[in-house]
Amino acid sequence: MARTFVAIMLALLSPALLSAEVVRAASIRVAGLYLSPDTSSTKLADIDRGREVIYLETSGDWIHVEANLTEERTVTGWTPSKGLIQSTTPDGDKILFGEAVDAEDQASQRNGRRYAAQDAMRLYGEVAELFPQSPLAGEAMYRSADIRWQIEKADVMSLPSAREQEPYLRRGMNEDYFKKVIKKFPNTKWAQLATFQLIDNKLCGDWQAQAKCPVKEAEIYEKYAAEYPQSPAAAQALFQAAYRWSALIEIYKSGEESKKSDEAKNRAIADAEKAIAQAGQSDWGPRSKRLLYMVQQGIPGEKHLPVVQ
Repeated sequence: MARTFVAIMLALLSPALLSAEVVRAASIRVAGLYLSPDTSSTKLADIDRGREVIYLETSGDWIHVEANLTEERTVTGWTPSKGLIQSTTPDGDKILFGEAVDAEDQASQRNGRRYAAQDAMRLYGEVAELFPQSPLAGEAMYRSADIRWQIEKADVMSLPSAREQEPYLRRGMNEDYFKKVIKKFPNTKWAQLATFQLIDNKLCGDWQAQAKCPVKEAEIYEKYAAEYPQSPAAAQALFQAAYRWSALIEIYKSGEESKKSDEAKNRAIADAEKAIAQAGQSDWGPRSKRLLYMVQQGIPGEKHLPVVQ
């Protein structure tokens, strides 16, 4: 009898529970969080750009929210509704994306806003979270993952272990966010670009003038270009492969392996020519032409370090 009563109550409550969906939003400005819906009340914190909030209740132009101020800290308080973008906001995806682009531009400027890169990372992420069906969702998720990757990469490469020859001897960047792009947007250029960026974790820290690393890396890049010929990164991958074969010309010469040196030269030329053919109007065309010229003229290349991407 008790079980029947519980089942009936759940059936009656379900429609109400379903209708009370959680309302999430993201801020496109630094907004104050207050103890009560009044700017004269105690200020609890600031909500940074791109931080997610969950609506609890409203009072006029104020929203009572649960704000995720950091990954570890959540604070409840009142904030003005202006600047909060939710899934029902007209053109909300474009507004968030536009704010993210502006933040990314700030980050690229010498005297740009502090932590603008992190703002852009969060804002792009919220485009994909709040507007998963938006035409901008795939690009936004990729850009968010890429900014996170570059921030982490700068940290990883500043460590002494970054100079180790083998990639497994250093800390790698977190691959989860790029893998999420690949999973959610398969067979798109964003998935292809994410796959390309993941190659970073397979690269050696220092070649140490040995053939092992550049050979392995050149083959990884060639494999990528063969598997994703339509990728926006295909020409770059071919350039990276050609660069490594060009370095191997001198590495093999110094080891008195003339046959392997000649083979490396031929492969460098072949990959550079392919890169030129696929580069279109991108910078990888001129860079590949320069590399091709240097190889054909016998101008020595770098033997010790991989090219910085």
